[in-house]
Amino acid sequence: MSLTPASDASRRDFLKTSTVISTTSALAASFGGNARAFAAEDDVLKVGLVGCGGRGSGAALQALRADSQTKLVAMGDAFEDNLERSLKNLKATDDIAAQVEVDEDHQFVGLDAYQKVIDAVDVVLLASPPGFRPQHLMAAVEAGKHIFTEKPMATDFGGAKLAMEAVRKAEGNGKAMVAGFCWRYDTPRRELFQRMADGQIGDIRTVYGTYLTGPVKPMPTAETRPEGLTDLEWMVRNWYNFCFLSGDGLVEQACHTVDWLMWTMGDVPPVSCTAVGGRQIPAHGGNIFDHIEVNYLWDNGTRGFLAQRQIPGCHNENYLDVLGTQGAGQIRGRVSIEGASPWRFKGDNNDMYQTEHNEMFASIRAGAPINDGARMMTSTIAAIMGREAAYTGKQLTWEQAMSSEQMLIPSDLHDWSTTVDVRPTPRPGVTPFV
Repeated sequence: MSLTPASDASRRDFLKTSTVISTTSALAASFGGNARAFAAEDDVLKVGLVGCGGRGSGAALQALRADSQTKLVAMGDAFEDNLERSLKNLKATDDIAAQVEVDEDHQFVGLDAYQKVIDAVDVVLLASPPGFRPQHLMAAVEAGKHIFTEKPMATDFGGAKLAMEAVRKAEGNGKAMVAGFCWRYDTPRRELFQRMADGQIGDIRTVYGTYLTGPVKPMPTAETRPEGLTDLEWMVRNWYNFCFLSGDGLVEQACHTVDWLMWTMGDVPPVSCTAVGGRQIPAHGGNIFDHIEVNYLWDNGTRGFLAQRQIPGCHNENYLDVLGTQGAGQIRGRVSIEGASPWRFKGDNNDMYQTEHNEMFASIRAGAPINDGARMMTSTIAAIMGREAAYTGKQLTWEQAMSSEQMLIPSDLHDWSTTVDVRPTPRPGVTPFV
């Protein structure tokens, strides 16, 4: 796996080969001759869920709907109430209830629950707070499991390196690794990006993406903190507000828009970036910004801009504009191209969350498991790089990002009494780059 910026001369070819549109039926047909190489159609695939929040529960539902010969047999979460709520809701979903077979011995609670789930299954769904993702990802790869991993894959550069090493270990191991960058599985956007890769808007000069929304999980006041809760439990309960657990809004949520920028550029990393950001609305706790804007630069001079905000009462949008020498690609409610060769998507929309699981399980059955590893790491690292440029006020290069040893999450979170040194809310121009 290479994360080295490519030259402008090779970019167009890279784009064409990295955005090929696939469908579940086409994938299964292409590898029909090897369909029994990994899992025959009547083989039951045991599925396990790590992280039983809303997104994890959704992933479990979609995994079971993707393949009738799957069974959910293990679940793990840091907190028992999360697991119980998720399991109850899944059992109450009529079309997949018969596939939910999680007995009491396979309901794991605590910071070590992930390993117990991994050991019990064929396919693991990783949906814990992102700070834990590198460790969970490496454990799943070392155990030889098929993996669905939610985005992002790390919250700091040190974690990203561990996740990259997991991706390297997974190369050629015959196991699936599907990333939760769900727009890559959206039919209209796939066609748009393929058309741009084929040159329909000419050479790309500028990319502008937005993710403007309200707060995702606002930090509660200290008065609402239950008695007896340790600092680490309080942080994990409110993980979105702590950078070591969420990565900040840019890395946790707006990484989808970062992924659009990287997809536009054929997953070629930028060479540098600058950024601005801060905290407009005082927080009750935590240490994340509520707005960041990033300016990425590629080695051919192309610029990519991203605006991210999580403040109530403001204009909201999630758009993309790609300007080329012969036209422009747009995601603005509709997906279209303007210019010399205009186009507008008029086909059927799909459920991208379901499609990513449909294609993952089809690829496993076909003996040609999908591996999204390299591109998911490019997008994750580019997001972290943008955040750190905003936090520090520095211009950062891709080389600096790849050389950084930054570790925000402690490596020894064995129990809830562990002390976590949370850095203060960053101050651009004062906070150093590490």
